[in-house]
Amino acid sequence: MGELSRRLLEWYERQGRRLPWRGVDDPYAVWVSEIMLQQTRVEAVIPYFERWMKRFPTLSALAEASEQEVLSAWEGLGYYSRARNLWRAARQVVAEYGGRLPEDPAALQKLPGIGRYTAAAIASIAFGRDVPTLDGNLRRVFARLFDVDAPADLPAGEAILWSLAEENLPPGRAGDYNQALMDLGATICLPRKPRCPACPLAGLCRARAAGTQEARPVLKPKKETPHYLVTAAVLRRDGKVLLAQRPRSGLLGGLWEFPGGKVQPGESLADGLRREIREELGADIRVGEELGVYRHAYTHFRITLHAFLCELTDGEPRPLAAADLAWVAPSALEDYPMGKVDRQIARRLKAEFLSAE
Repeated sequence: MGELSRRLLEWYERQGRRLPWRGVDDPYAVWVSEIMLQQTRVEAVIPYFERWMKRFPTLSALAEASEQEVLSAWEGLGYYSRARNLWRAARQVVAEYGGRLPEDPAALQKLPGIGRYTAAAIASIAFGRDVPTLDGNLRRVFARLFDVDAPADLPAGEAILWSLAEENLPPGRAGDYNQALMDLGATICLPRKPRCPACPLAGLCRARAAGTQEARPVLKPKKETPHYLVTAAVLRRDGKVLLAQRPRSGLLGGLWEFPGGKVQPGESLADGLRREIREELGADIRVGEELGVYRHAYTHFRITLHAFLCELTDGEPRPLAAADLAWVAPSALEDYPMGKVDRQIARRLKAEFLSAE
């Protein structure tokens, strides 16, 4: 065992985080945690993981659930393709592997939503396979430890970092090694203002010795995040409101929303909303009172959404651009999985409905 891995594992035994998916003999739990942790902080994941494991305690239970049940359990955690892939992969494991998650990283990568990093994490943590892994935290740690000046998010730089992760892996301890590196990146080797004096590897860190730790990892320049103006119609009829289900592929796939869309350049909010409803539902509306303004940031863009109370003036809504439509009583809106902004609108409608009773 090399000096780097020895120091790292000694630190991990003393300082490693105690997390609900660690120390459990359940590859399914490890898999669920790794999917939830993709692009999401541990603090946000813990309550979702605990609720998920109560609702779907086994891989078979997840495979037997409906997609809508899965999306409801995931609601609020974001990046919903993770939930859909997890559900599809569970069904595939039941069909092709008898309900047992495969141990081999190559086999794991054939499942929806599992790439090289996640496959290696599952294989090492759940099955003790001697394979390294590399997520954002580990990229940063190795880029600093070895003062790598090649961009970490381009193929050449990434290849260097994968090699370093493999070269320093202690045989028989890959799971602990990978988790120790995750913890080091999350608690000590921070993106900004790394806590170098508290780092067990400070004496081995080339970037610290060179004074370049805050300049590592090198990353390609980020593009400016686009912003879109969006509208949504709260259509009412007989005490119910209309929801549209998004197509099952793409952003927020399978979730329910209040119909609407992007405002085009030169359009007013009302004109844009009327056009969207004609295109999506084949109906005409009267745009009434503004219900609220909602802002949200996605991975690659931001939106400002204006919601309006609306009434149908001509035509019966049809799902021209949606998977399905449903007229729903405000009291039942919680039964339909939604993205963050639409859930905010739904909760306001439900609160107003209850206060009017």
